[in-house]
Amino acid sequence: MTFDTIIKGGTVVTSHDTYKADIGIIDGRIAAIEQDLTDATDIIDATDLLVMPGGIDSHVHISQPSGDGVTMADDFESATRSAAFGGHTTLLPFCLQSRGQTLRDAVAWYHGLADGNCYTDVSFHLIITDPTPQTLNQDLPALVNDGYTSVKVFMTYEGMKLSDKEILQTLEAAKDCGALPMVHAENDDAIEYLRDVAADRGDIAPKFHASTRPIPAEREATHRAIALAQIIDVPIMIVHVSNGDAIDEIKAGRARGSTVYAETCPQYLVLTADDLDTAGFDGAKYVCSPPPRDTASQAACFAGIEDGVFDVFSSDHCPFRYDDREGKKHPEGIKTFKYVPNGIPGVETSLPILFSEGVSKGRIDLQRFVALSSTNHAKMYGLYPKKGEIAVGSDADLALWDPNRREVLRQDILHHGADYTPYEGIEVMGFPVRTILRGKTLVADGVLHQPKGIGQYLSRAKSGEALEA
Repeated sequence: MTFDTIIKGGTVVTSHDTYKADIGIIDGRIAAIEQDLTDATDIIDATDLLVMPGGIDSHVHISQPSGDGVTMADDFESATRSAAFGGHTTLLPFCLQSRGQTLRDAVAWYHGLADGNCYTDVSFHLIITDPTPQTLNQDLPALVNDGYTSVKVFMTYEGMKLSDKEILQTLEAAKDCGALPMVHAENDDAIEYLRDVAADRGDIAPKFHASTRPIPAEREATHRAIALAQIIDVPIMIVHVSNGDAIDEIKAGRARGSTVYAETCPQYLVLTADDLDTAGFDGAKYVCSPPPRDTASQAACFAGIEDGVFDVFSSDHCPFRYDDREGKKHPEGIKTFKYVPNGIPGVETSLPILFSEGVSKGRIDLQRFVALSSTNHAKMYGLYPKKGEIAVGSDADLALWDPNRREVLRQDILHHGADYTPYEGIEVMGFPVRTILRGKTLVADGVLHQPKGIGQYLSRAKSGEALEA
């Protein structure tokens, strides 16, 4: 057999095994996994490298409408390019339905931004902000049938949050058509109350973003989201979990028999609320929701990664430029933390942080890293075994990692559209050195090798079907 490409001499790592083997690729798919493959047009030397499934980040925000006078720092070209340099081959960004907009029109508009502009493959989650009968009874079932098989609801943010009744209606519609619900769980009324109190006191600096979105607001909303899902009897994904109290609610829900999935992110492992408490306005660089917590919460999130509470690890990449009137220094944001654009960049740095803090420090093994960074995403969101696996027949989406490479994360080596990284100065051990999409090298040794548009849109199976694969 003659291969298009052979990945030779590496250590193959999957979510269940680690072994030495060569990988033969034909027409963008893995055709053989054997010892001593030799006949190929292109042979890539992977000696001393780990060969893992390409990363899948199932929580990113790209070109998302963000309010008057606010513009996200990444479009699909820059976000997917940045992701490829970070070892990712697939992204799942959110398609936001604006109030008064049909869900189908939102999807069409978002495709207009993405199609032909991506370096990695992409697939859209749906965000429902306007759960009208047409949205829930017509558009959602049709879109799920077309492969848009996950839907997110918010319990906070003006213009996006749903009432409990609306959440129940959306959960029921998702159950009926087989979509997986995702929930941003924070108690908006509690947050608004605390913001009002802070405003009355004159507490307007960025650090008060953290104190007005406290752990109990996330804990209560997590409990309520799980209870609402239990009423409808539908699985649920709680995204960007930041602390031990919310983790306890997830564990309790599972103990009651509910199917509750959970995700955490790098900001909850290496940042704290103290990062928002800086001189001047620099704390705005760390404004995201839920906010970074404290060292006890970091330890709880690490424990959740280690013991299996978390099913997936994502970046929650939501980038805004710092020194920009359409970004963090928006005129209203300078006046008060309430209007600082909410989110931080991280798609390029998330996997090196997880590898370094997890694998290199002995907290998790390589198999758990692959599960958290790729395989579980593919299974959760209907892409498995096409994505997230190293097996004959799977797409040849691969990331080659040097486990001994040290790198200091800093803005001047990154490729996103933001003008800063919240992870500036963090040293990591272990770094991706080559990213391969469907057999073609996207990035190697810090150089981009493909034009934009190589990335494809992916239609997905329903979550349950993929999880059973």
